[in-house]
Amino acid sequence: MHVLLNTLFLMTPRTLVRLDHETVKIEVEGELKMQVPLHHLGSIVCFGDVTLTTPLIMRCAEDKRLIVYHDQNGRFKARVEGPVSGNVFLRRAQHQVLTDSKMTTAIARNIVAGKIRNARQVVLRGAREADNEEDARFLQDTARELARGLDALAKTPDLEQIRGIEGNAARHYFATFDRMVRVNREAFRITHRNRRPPLDRMNALLSFIYALLLNDCLSAVEGVGLDPQVGYLHVLRSGRPALALDLMEEFRAVLADRLALTLINRRQVVEGDFIERPGGAVYINDNARKEIVIAYQKRKQEEVYHPVLDRKVPLGLVPHIQARLLARVLRGDAEEYLPFMYR
Repeated sequence: MHVLLNTLFLMTPRTLVRLDHETVKIEVEGELKMQVPLHHLGSIVCFGDVTLTTPLIMRCAEDKRLIVYHDQNGRFKARVEGPVSGNVFLRRAQHQVLTDSKMTTAIARNIVAGKIRNARQVVLRGAREADNEEDARFLQDTARELARGLDALAKTPDLEQIRGIEGNAARHYFATFDRMVRVNREAFRITHRNRRPPLDRMNALLSFIYALLLNDCLSAVEGVGLDPQVGYLHVLRSGRPALALDLMEEFRAVLADRLALTLINRRQVVEGDFIERPGGAVYINDNARKEIVIAYQKRKQEEVYHPVLDRKVPLGLVPHIQARLLARVLRGDAEEYLPFMYR
């Protein structure tokens, strides 16, 4: 349980949350774990087996204090709001930003900057941990290319150029990605991203973890009350959760890619966990999928430093924090969207 950005995040199973006068009390199996003055909270976000008492729910609705429910895996389930919600104004602001090219470009630029910078951190770590000098050299070259991409990003005012810089950085990143694979590299070789369907084991693994990550980012966006289909980096398309895809970019390398490499290098995922279908499509078998989901949930529990909050938080909460930071910018409560920078 954490209080971040005036939001109470509740993740411990069998938690009971009740209102005692003007204080929110959090109990786990009858034991008081935390108490927070109600006026300190702007919203309450619940994951899994968490119970809020009726008086607390009614008071939050009366005060226009948002309550959000997710299941234990982070999938958005429901949002409890009072009769006059501010979400319509937040969504109106979100849509209006589409007509402000300067603001749209600024948000997209910072999202891409976060993505490239975090990818570079993963590559530099791979270079430090490389088994041989050749791998280290290739990865260091990639890190320099990503640094050049960051420099170019800071100088361009054009959204299409920002998308081009992001695509170029991704190509360099995946060109040497398998240099970070230290076990059975030949079986997990990758030179570029492909999907629908994935055509090799590494792409199959990445696509599956990206789907889990996208679900978490979609839940974060919906939990705040934003429209998941209205994004700024990804082109709008019917049925496409563009904003969730935008938010996801900052976490691909640090959450999904690093997890994929760990699973392979620790032999938690092996060559035999994949099935090749006619036409060349490659899929993960059911048993491996279960292991990957378990590992993904454990990865989300690891604490990382969040530079905006200046404290450590569970990695799984960071998409929810970033969604709230973005909402502040769209409402005009903050000047600039600051991406998550992993270190």
